[in-house]
Amino acid sequence: MLLDGTCANATGVAHAMPRGDGAAMPRDAAARGWGPATERLRRMHAVNVVIVGCGRVGSTLARRLAEEGHRVAVVDENVSAFGRLGEDFQGQMVVGSGIDEEVLRRAGIEQADCFASVTNGDNRNIMAAQIAQQVFKVHRVITRIYDPIRAEVYRELGLETICPTTIGASLLHEFFSTGHNRAQTGALAGDRASAQG
Repeated sequence: MLLDGTCANATGVAHAMPRGDGAAMPRDAAARGWGPATERLRRMHAVNVVIVGCGRVGSTLARRLAEEGHRVAVVDENVSAFGRLGEDFQGQMVVGSGIDEEVLRRAGIEQADCFASVTNGDNRNIMAAQIAQQVFKVHRVITRIYDPIRAEVYRELGLETICPTTIGASLLHEFFSTGHNRAQTGALAGDRASAQG
């Protein structure tokens, strides 16, 4: 077995490894950078996830979760954005605003275990996450906020945030200081794919 969870046959070709629940990891798991963090999530029971925003991050997250067997709904105002999900996407696609409670209900937010808002707008992301957290009482809510000051303020107010600006700056600073690029070595959160997108 290779470190990425695949096996190589006698010719060195990687193939899917059973996950313990009878299902197999995708053949291209290593190419996608899936590592230990992904395997821990795979062992979880299937969860209901609502993602607002079908850009690069939202679509990548949605495909990945759906491939792992989770129930995923993606909300976006732009119908063409759903093309990023691919024809084989098994989740739900909901056209509309992520800050519209009726749209979120159509996406299944009342049964959601997890929620992520990853549109290009900080205001929309914050509002969508607050609605998910405060109105619908979703257990795990996280939002992407590009502005580091706002990300910190909302974090202090109890909203889980990810700020690509500070994460990127920290990784670059670390590379300049140490010559080590965690985004390329897979050391970032135990999973290289989380650093891409």
